[in-house]
Amino acid sequence: MLGLAARAGAVLPGTDRVREAARGDGLFFVFVANDASDNAQDKVVPLLQSRQIPFAVVFDRDALGAAVGRAGISALGITDRKLASRVKELVTELE
Repeated sequence: MLGLAARAGAVLPGTDRVREAARGDGLFFVFVANDASDNAQDKVVPLLQSRQIPFAVVFDRDALGAAVGRAGISALGITDRKLASRVKELVTELE
């Protein structure tokens, strides 16, 4: 599902792109890799919390990257509201 969303331009791979989008509007959910460096998490998580953007710290960097056809990434933002809603439901089911 995330691979299709990536091809449609509905995801933002990488910490910097997620941080940039979080400062604006249109970011609806974020995956943060559970093995992301402390520095990467410190850059992303507080910003997401302050902007009240839902996120989940799940999967590892390689799994997140593979889901969208890239090398390992520390964060993956979703810019489509419906997709974000569905992904949030699926993550809740995993927990």
